[in-house]
Amino acid sequence: MATCPAGHSSDQDDFCAVCGLPIEAAQQSSPEAVEESPSPTAVTCPSCGAPNVAEALFCEACGFDFTGTATPAESAKPQWPSLGEPAAAPSTAAAIPTPPAEQPAAAKPSVEWIAELWIDPDWYAAQGSTDPMPSVGLPDIVPLVKESNLIGRLSHSRGIFPDVECELDSGCSRRHAMLTHEGSRWWIEDLGSANGTFVGPAAGPLPAMPIPQGRVELTAGQRIYVGAWTRIVIRKATREEQEAFAH
Repeated sequence: MATCPAGHSSDQDDFCAVCGLPIEAAQQSSPEAVEESPSPTAVTCPSCGAPNVAEALFCEACGFDFTGTATPAESAKPQWPSLGEPAAAPSTAAAIPTPPAEQPAAAKPSVEWIAELWIDPDWYAAQGSTDPMPSVGLPDIVPLVKESNLIGRLSHSRGIFPDVECELDSGCSRRHAMLTHEGSRWWIEDLGSANGTFVGPAAGPLPAMPIPQGRVELTAGQRIYVGAWTRIVIRKATREEQEAFAH
C-alpha cells in the first residue's frame, strides 16, 4: 500500500487513488536504495475536512477554493450578459435573399365577340352521318379575341390548336375553316375541308351547297354549318360574358 504526498493510503503506486497526486518514485524503490523525502505539509479542507497538499488551490474532494475566489464549478459557469446589455442577435439579412418582386399579370384581352357552338339535329339528319350524335343542350360559348380564328379539331401531333374547337364532331376536319373579322364585319373561308363549309340564314331551309373557295362575308343572322351536327353562330358578347372572360 503506497502513501501519497497528502497522506492518503493508495492501492496504486503511480497516482493516489484518493486525490490523484503523483506518488514519489522514492516510495516505489527500496528504502535502502533511496532516502524517503519528507512529504509536504497537508492542508485540511475547511469545507469537507479532506486533507490536501499545502500548494493546492482547490480541495481535491469538494473543490473548495483555498484562495478565497470562486470554486471551479462556479468559474466554469457560462457568463451571461447582464440584463442591461442584451446580446445582439446575429444578422440574417445577408443569409435570406430578398424575393423578387411579383410581376403584374398581363391583362386579358377584352372579349367583344362570341361564337356559339350548337348541336343541330336537323343538320345531323341532313348529313346522314353514322356517328352517334351527342345529346342536344345549351351551346358551348367560345370567346373570339383574335382577328383570325381557326375552326377545327385538336391535334397535338400535328400542332393544330383551333380557336373554335369541334372536337366531338368527327365530320369536322382538323383545319376546317377560318373566321376573320375587321371591326364589325366577319368572313368565313373553307380551308379545303373534307365535307365543306356551309352558310345559311337563321330561318329557312338548311344550306345545300358549300361556300366557294375564298372568303365569304357573313351577313347579320347567318349561321355556319360544319361537320355532322355543328352549327356556329357569331354574335356580340353580353356584359356578363365580358366580365366573366376578363377574370
